[in-house]
Amino acid sequence: MDILLILKYLLLGLFQGFTEPIPISSSGHLVFAQHFLGLKIEGLSFELLVNAASLIAVLIIYREDLIRLIVNGMKYITTKDESAKSDFRFIVYLIVATIPAGVIGLLFNDAISEHLKYIQVTAITLIITGIALWTIRNLRGRKNDGDLSMKDAIIVGLAQAVALIPGISRSGATIVAAMALGMKQETALKFSFLMFIPVSFGGMILSVTDLIDDPNLDTFLIPYIVAFIAALITSYFSLKWFMNIMAKGNLKYFSYYCFIVGIAVLVFV
Repeated sequence: MDILLILKYLLLGLFQGFTEPIPISSSGHLVFAQHFLGLKIEGLSFELLVNAASLIAVLIIYREDLIRLIVNGMKYITTKDESAKSDFRFIVYLIVATIPAGVIGLLFNDAISEHLKYIQVTAITLIITGIALWTIRNLRGRKNDGDLSMKDAIIVGLAQAVALIPGISRSGATIVAAMALGMKQETALKFSFLMFIPVSFGGMILSVTDLIDDPNLDTFLIPYIVAFIAALITSYFSLKWFMNIMAKGNLKYFSYYCFIVGIAVLVFV
């Protein structure tokens, strides 16, 4: 058993888990980490595996919201209870918002993986993420969960599709779009991470065959498991931390980070 390989995958899992919830692009940092650790992971099976770990963390943290939405959504469908209408509409908007990333991911994910996963491209897109975060750093919206519209859902969904490009943070892009549309920080954060659930789940389902057919699975099974567990634990605590950051409105610090790392990679790598 290659202990060094396991340690490298442990670091990848910790890196992915910590960066997934926060707006600094987990996919971009995975590109950086592979470069500096001397790893070249082919295909999408590993990335989707650690994304699945982050998905479980999101499900745990937002379990009460999910249960409420499911119960009230079913209640409105079966009884047309007006008190459940707001949650039903929220579900509809979440579904609409996941469509752009789902369609573009199915059509172009292989091309994106092949042509855009270069460290210099990722550094530039990370700087773009920093600029986007900087532009909305002082916004304080008024829209709550029940104030969203179909237009809001479509625009935030398109932002999530743009984040398929490595270096463009998924949480960053969706939160920037949501706050630019006037959502409160809590609503923007909730909508962003509830959107993550169906996209990540769909990607996980699609990746099952890739993972099973991976010719190196026997060699990498233990490193993959280690990375999965590491990503799950760190995603949970990272998201909890980010929720606290969002409540205080300190997004500008993430923009500083994106600028520093992006420029440093361009200059020194």
